[in-house]
Amino acid sequence: MATYLISACLCGVACRYDGGCFGYPALRALVHSGEAIPFCPECAGGLSTPRTPCEIVGNRVLTADGTDCTAAYQSGAQQALALCRQHGLSAAILKESSPSCGTHTIYDGTHTGHKILGKGVCAAVLAQAGISLYTEKQLPLELACE
Repeated sequence: MATYLISACLCGVACRYDGGCFGYPALRALVHSGEAIPFCPECAGGLSTPRTPCEIVGNRVLTADGTDCTAAYQSGAQQALALCRQHGLSAAILKESSPSCGTHTIYDGTHTGHKILGKGVCAAVLAQAGISLYTEKQLPLELACE
């Protein structure tokens, strides 16, 4: 039975804004063993891959040219929460700094590469629902010790 929701890009799914992904072997193994469910809230919310990068500006999620993608991010976050509830997941491993999945940091909204403390849209929704959040840089203790 699955224990974690995991950002799909962390386990090899090419769903990042630039069409890329990350290949963390330990996280891929979690998916292959059935212990994690991969999910991309941005794709689930209807955004394409590749896509124009977005950053959080106030309570909106915008591209550098001002296109508002907030609804897609909110939809993906709600779908992530529904998936956690459906499968009884109480923890998520999310991509740090993402406007969806950033757990401790996000980009500052200026599209200049600067980061600030904050949570992405999906991370905030999951945290508010009591889901424990981890990142690819800060794994749960039981995974970090393997």
